[in-house]
Amino acid sequence: MILIVAGLLLVIGSVAGGYLIERGNLLVLMQPAELIIIAGSAAGSILISSPGRNLRVLWKAIAAVCTQRSYTKESYLEALKVLYVLFHIGRGAGRVAIESHVETPQESEVFLAHPSLLSDTAATDFICDSFRMAISAGLSGPEVERLMTLDMDVQRSGRQQPLRVLTTLADSLPGLGIIAAVLGVVVTMQSLSGPASDIGQKVAAALVGTFLGILLCYGIVGPISNHLECLSKARSEFLQVLRVAVTSFFHGASPIVAAEAARRTIPLDLRTSLNDMEQELRREKIPLTPAQQEALASRDA
Repeated sequence: MILIVAGLLLVIGSVAGGYLIERGNLLVLMQPAELIIIAGSAAGSILISSPGRNLRVLWKAIAAVCTQRSYTKESYLEALKVLYVLFHIGRGAGRVAIESHVETPQESEVFLAHPSLLSDTAATDFICDSFRMAISAGLSGPEVERLMTLDMDVQRSGRQQPLRVLTTLADSLPGLGIIAAVLGVVVTMQSLSGPASDIGQKVAAALVGTFLGILLCYGIVGPISNHLECLSKARSEFLQVLRVAVTSFFHGASPIVAAEAARRTIPLDLRTSLNDMEQELRREKIPLTPAQQEALASRDA
């Protein structure tokens, strides 16, 4: 959010600063009529091209630009820790032992130990739903992989919808600016018999329309669209890591091998080293299953 605000201030400040250096008058750029034409036409084009469902998705996507956190090394490592513990539980006591953790992750000590992943509801559901279906239906490794890949494809398609709307809007803004400028020229032509100063003001107002359309396209809406695309790519990368880990486990890999397979799919700038990952994973506490707890209690008694 801070970078977005800083970027917007830099764009507007650079344009306004350069204009003032050329001894321009900022009041000349204040043309409400031109802004109404461009902004109103842009909003109308979105309403025409997008059903109500897509508008809701678009609003959530724009809000995500300000609220969605960036993935870090710690984010990926926290996910690997949760999966590593789940794999150990499933490998040591059978896959059914995982059910108590994936049925209600909000009550699972495995997920509660890593609140950053638990707070990511979509990622938690992606993990838990995959485990639950694989266990309840007895799916094989390839079947789990196909199921998770299908889920990722649907999520990616959903994220592309608002991106396409914003990209189309950005492409149309220069044209809408030209429309505002043409209307300004029409008004100017009607005033040719008036004072030269009035004609000059109307020509300036018309040119402001073109200026606003291009500025909104390349300085605001276009960059926001690119930011959304980066968020979508980062989300796909994160889900890919989760998919590789889970499917590796259901293909028969050991917990540490499944974690290593996932680690190698993490982007290089966010990937921790193998030694660091092993050290962090081996520090994780593996909770006892109910059967193990009963056996320990009977032994102590």
